[in-house]
Amino acid sequence: MSDDLSSAHFVAWFRSVAPYVNLFRGKTFLIAFGGKAIAGQLARTLAYDVNLLAALGVRLVLVHGARPQIEELLRERGIQSVYHGNYRVTDAKALDCVIDAVGSIYVEIEALLSQGLADTPMANSTIRVVGGNFITAKPVGVVDGVDLQYSGQVRKIDGEGIRAQLGLGNIVLLSCIGSSPTGEIFNLAMEEVAEAVATSLLADKLIFLTDSQGATDIDGALLDELTVEAAERLISLGDWLSTDLKRYLPCAARASRAGVGRVHLLGYDEDGTLLRELFTRDGVGTVITRESLEQLRDARPDDIGGLVALIEPLEEDGTLVRRSRELLEREITRFSVVEHDGLIVACAALYPYGEEQAELACLAVHSHYRRWGYGALLMKRIEARARASGVRRLFVLTTVTAHWFKERGFSKRHVDDLPAEKRLVYNLQRRSSVLMKEL
Repeated sequence: MSDDLSSAHFVAWFRSVAPYVNLFRGKTFLIAFGGKAIAGQLARTLAYDVNLLAALGVRLVLVHGARPQIEELLRERGIQSVYHGNYRVTDAKALDCVIDAVGSIYVEIEALLSQGLADTPMANSTIRVVGGNFITAKPVGVVDGVDLQYSGQVRKIDGEGIRAQLGLGNIVLLSCIGSSPTGEIFNLAMEEVAEAVATSLLADKLIFLTDSQGATDIDGALLDELTVEAAERLISLGDWLSTDLKRYLPCAARASRAGVGRVHLLGYDEDGTLLRELFTRDGVGTVITRESLEQLRDARPDDIGGLVALIEPLEEDGTLVRRSRELLEREITRFSVVEHDGLIVACAALYPYGEEQAELACLAVHSHYRRWGYGALLMKRIEARARASGVRRLFVLTTVTAHWFKERGFSKRHVDDLPAEKRLVYNLQRRSSVLMKEL
């Protein structure tokens, strides 16, 4: 029996990822990670997940850093590590360490993406990894009287060249080193490279792998979604954020404002976070968008499929009265919905009876989203629509959630208090409770 359940779970899960596979095919993702992610125990499994994305047709750009590896080489060579703000003061000796560390990491990543043993997820895969002079750099110069020497910033990105390689099915691997038109080499901040490349390509996703699960509030609770405005507020207030997030979050906010579809902040120290973030509805990290993923709006004809999928389970267990697809199509203008990341997760309808009374009907919330307060949000919208049309009394019929409505100002009434038209179609077998609220 357990094997049957396990098989059913696998089949259901595998089918559930199909929409994401269809959505992501041909899209451009940029994955950025520091040297800690490569030095960690999960570097190999990260390569497996990158291989999977490539196999699904995702166009991938990888940008890597090398801070811990650079620090280690500096210590070995007896060179003091000096920072000014977010930049390393990179003299000629420090630059040699940067070049050595970045070069070794680049080769290591190439090796990880070249695996193909028969008993690994990369069996039968052929991944071409390419690099190149896609980044033109410029010196940071003198800041607050400190000459940062070979520390640089991104001057220009060869977006056309990167897109050409992606079009050939290659993974583009970029480092935190750039060259100037004069032939000089500069040490760049990985997060700034990632921001510049993602912005140049107008990437569909920019994914930062960080030393924390994602952005958190002051109490340590994960913030699973941030608008750009909220992210910018967090930057100014978030003294509690991890070292990586303090560096990455400003770049994430700027990239989102510049047109990058979505920016994700994920932890690198837990196996499978990349796949769980991309292929599950709720994800596991923080996503930053220009606008909220939640949208409360009037229903449209193209929402019919989503409405059917939402209310069918509640109709089958008797919570809601059955409504045919044809009925929904005719009455779609009566519905309000909550859309979360493209999915209809809640709905409610308003049916007027006469000039001063109306029914709040078909209030439904997806089981995975009931803790988010969408039911109360929809009820407020329905009440606002009712008041705007002159309705003074709202009523609802329910078999299982009478207490929920009572908590929100409804009081129990008798069937005889219903409008005459509604009394005629009242189903005595369902024995629905009648609740009313004066607006």
